[in-house]
Amino acid sequence: MTLTFHWFLPTSGDSRNIVGGGHGADVVHRDRRVTTRYLRQIVTAAEELGFVGALTPTGLWCDDAWLSTASLLDSTDRLKFLVAFRPGLLSPTLAAQMATTFQNQSGGRLLLNVVTGGEPTEQKAFGDFLSKDDRYARTDEFLTIVRKLWEHGEPFDYAGKHLRVEQARLVSVPDPTPPIYFGGSSAAAGPVAAAHSDVYLTWGEPPAAVAEKLAWIRKLAADAGRTVRFGIRLHVITRDTSEDAWREARRLLDALPPETIARVQEGLRRSESEGQKRMLALHEGRPEDLEIYPNLWAGVGLARGGAGTALVGSHREVADRIKEYADLGIEEFILSGYPHLEEAYWFGESVLPLLARDSLWQHPTTTLTTPPPAVPFAP
Repeated sequence: MTLTFHWFLPTSGDSRNIVGGGHGADVVHRDRRVTTRYLRQIVTAAEELGFVGALTPTGLWCDDAWLSTASLLDSTDRLKFLVAFRPGLLSPTLAAQMATTFQNQSGGRLLLNVVTGGEPTEQKAFGDFLSKDDRYARTDEFLTIVRKLWEHGEPFDYAGKHLRVEQARLVSVPDPTPPIYFGGSSAAAGPVAAAHSDVYLTWGEPPAAVAEKLAWIRKLAADAGRTVRFGIRLHVITRDTSEDAWREARRLLDALPPETIARVQEGLRRSESEGQKRMLALHEGRPEDLEIYPNLWAGVGLARGGAGTALVGSHREVADRIKEYADLGIEEFILSGYPHLEEAYWFGESVLPLLARDSLWQHPTTTLTTPPPAVPFAP
């Protein structure tokens, strides 16, 4: 198995400390402003290091993902952009057209992360007043229409409970069709993921919990006559020694005043997201006993909504944990760290080579099956 690695674009700001935000969390630590110049540094580094794509988040707490990534296309040659968007905030025909434009003008570098939306307060701010279960039902209709539009057949009509189009058709279709990434832990999310996702995403829980979730989606997909790939979203803190890595984790934790943790946790407890509830259960808002599995640290979730765990350890330890998740069936890893630029180098220059030696990874631009000679021009 050859694993795929993606990095993250901090369109809410970056810092040497944990940047909060998302899922009702207070925003903390935005020491590095969001600028195109800084984001260019990150995507250039990610491409050179061998990451396949870069995830861009969605929500009121960050910049728009479509515009941010489109502005970075000319800064890279190969890197793909995993654009997160919310189906309820634009029409399916417009979304299909936007994706087609992005895909064809970028040379096939679009990946789509469908985010149904789990926070009613934020959804209402966008003008969306549906319940959580209805949002997933609408997502099902939305993706059905989008897939049909990408087939480039005859104009068609569609009338669902939430969405309706008449004589819908695109002049051109995306080439290739962008894969759909989809996450969700609730009962309403599972069937939609099984029916539409190419890659099902989970946040970083202990391996046993991840295995249980993957088995759930595998069965739903099989019942729908489909197969899906699996990905995981994690942060990373990797250093030359385990002691150095855990020292950095403690530094990040020490930078969070107790009142900040309490305020963030109060906001996150109001979340409707089942995945967010699972993240909260890993640490219960307490800054103690945060290593919930060897090298899996729940400290990020004290200050940040969404993915709240990090792989922490020496480069070898982090590589071993990645292999453990890969053994469960995880093929794609979406990673990040603080700051995102520096941590990309820590991981890309230290962990990826170990995975290459384990025959689990290959640089996207490398076709060599054996390492090059240590001495230039040596036979």
